[in-house]
Amino acid sequence: MADWYLIVGLGNPGKEYENTRHNVGFQVVDELARRYGLTFGKKERKAVVASGVMQGRKVILAKPQTYMNLSGESVRALVDFYKVEIEHIIIVSDDLDIPLGTLRLRKEGSAGGQRGLKSIIQHLGTQNFSRLRFGIGRPPGRMDPKDYVLQAFKGDDAILAAEVADHAADAVETWLTSGIDLAMSRHNGTTENVSRPQPTPNPDNS
Repeated sequence: MADWYLIVGLGNPGKEYENTRHNVGFQVVDELARRYGLTFGKKERKAVVASGVMQGRKVILAKPQTYMNLSGESVRALVDFYKVEIEHIIIVSDDLDIPLGTLRLRKEGSAGGQRGLKSIIQHLGTQNFSRLRFGIGRPPGRMDPKDYVLQAFKGDDAILAAEVADHAADAVETWLTSGIDLAMSRHNGTTENVSRPQPTPNPDNS
């Protein structure tokens, strides 16, 4: 049987948290599900999941329902149940220390203050898994970061966030088909600088 790939978007469950900065991970896996006609139709291992085939790989898309700081409980349970290899895991999360409009993929590393990643590292017992950080920028003035991450994107920020989510889904597809190294070289950076596949020229449009 083919190996499973686990793509986890981090966020908080509940209507009140939809479209907030902390939930960009959910937004990215939702975009991937849309592209491949997958449905988040069931809850298992403390996550809402969708499974199917993407780019010829058997995948599980997961949105943990434990709240951010307990995300590792769900991820560990999914890894154990589906017998997912560490190199077949990618976690999508928000990052306060990266400007909005920027993606940063890494093959390993610390949590960097992101509580969902911290929980996953603790429960997996390793930090050697791929992660895609979705920059949301620092809060303005003296706003508490806890309040900032739970605010919804508005105006131009909402437009940019949607564009970045699309690019992030592209990055996950590259990781899935070609590995983390190519995904990093192709997609790390701002939305203006990432290398996206170019459309094939139409010979009829000369």
